[in-house]
Amino acid sequence: MDFETLRGDIRGRVLTPGDTGFEQAATPWNTTVAQRPAAVVEAATAGDVAAVVRFARAAGRFVVAQPTGHGATGDIENAILLRTGQLNAVSIDAGARVALVGAGANWGQVQAAAAEHGLTGLAGSNPVVGVTGYTLGGGLGWFGRKYGWASNAVRALEIVTAEGEPARVTADSDPELLWALCGGGGDFGVVTALEFDLFPAPGLYGGRVMWPGTHAREVWDLFRQLTSQAPDELSVWFHRFQFPQAPEMVALDVAYLGDPEQGRALVAAIDGLDGAVSDSRAVMSVANLGDITTEPTTPSPSISRAELLTDLDDEVAEALLGAPVAPLLNIQVRHLGGALALPGAGARGPLTEPYAVYLLGLGLPQLRDAVTAKQFALVEALGAHVSGAKPYTFLAPGESAAAAFDADTIERLRILKRKVDADNVIRANFGVL
Repeated sequence: MDFETLRGDIRGRVLTPGDTGFEQAATPWNTTVAQRPAAVVEAATAGDVAAVVRFARAAGRFVVAQPTGHGATGDIENAILLRTGQLNAVSIDAGARVALVGAGANWGQVQAAAAEHGLTGLAGSNPVVGVTGYTLGGGLGWFGRKYGWASNAVRALEIVTAEGEPARVTADSDPELLWALCGGGGDFGVVTALEFDLFPAPGLYGGRVMWPGTHAREVWDLFRQLTSQAPDELSVWFHRFQFPQAPEMVALDVAYLGDPEQGRALVAAIDGLDGAVSDSRAVMSVANLGDITTEPTTPSPSISRAELLTDLDDEVAEALLGAPVAPLLNIQVRHLGGALALPGAGARGPLTEPYAVYLLGLGLPQLRDAVTAKQFALVEALGAHVSGAKPYTFLAPGESAAAAFDADTIERLRILKRKVDADNVIRANFGVL
């Protein structure tokens, strides 16, 4: 089938190789990943999404939806890359504490709208990350220790099925499909909107404190101390940074959801560690949650690897602190636990490991081999302290969705996928098949 037919059927834009803007539209958030789809469609309406799925089925192609391009794997030859970024409406029902969010909305939009009512979503660290992909994969954010996975907060989803039909998915209409979409990824329908619970935000105390890298072991010891006794409202992350042409740095990020004075008191031990070169801790709005880590908000080349840690004993400390960070940019350890370790309603089950390590390097051609070798060496050094499981949204190109689920869950997801989309017309970045 000719893409001219599709152009006549939708309000949005259809781009094919050679068209002005195609290369930019096909580029994912991680510019290290090369995407070469047959076409890129920028949907203007939910009706456009349905038309694209019907066209793909008739043409023997498949659809990969990427609202923002986060999580791309590059495995989309012959695909129609569906951009849903224009479906970005955000509506807050403050009385019911519910958000209705279009598929293209990002967390910055949601947090800004929710904060006006003293509420918060279960957002991550970067405001430009899309709500949909993040939530379909579980959603591991700052307030997960208190309220669990973002996917557990989902009430309903508006989707387009593999037949190209609109559907509303709830616990009453299709509990099995809702279960799969809440943490099992985007393999089961193209989401055009989702409805989820918001939570009280009585206050927020957060920020980052940085020291020279020579303080790494002292900061690590402080991190272990703080996380060993942290209430669920408090999340603390540890970092070792090595930015280009700069000395190594070490940092702690903190976020406390609740009375800011209580949060300040809980991390007061940080003030006893001398030598800090910066300290951004302050009372803040949940609308500015991204200010804690100040992560890049424009596309860039990167190579990442994430693992879950069973503990933080001395062997882990030696593996993560005993060698220079370079050629990586960051060695990050996040405290998990709390509500994340409890059973939830969706496919994203409990996360029993108490910590996650995230290894990030630049994806420049001259650095790729060294970065991946360093990541491999660090994981090898961690040995049995690495569980082997991974959060779905932390999967990297070349990894499998099976790593994010136990054997029973991945099999249940595969059975449902074959039932609702036997021809595999709709494909997530990390498909279950």
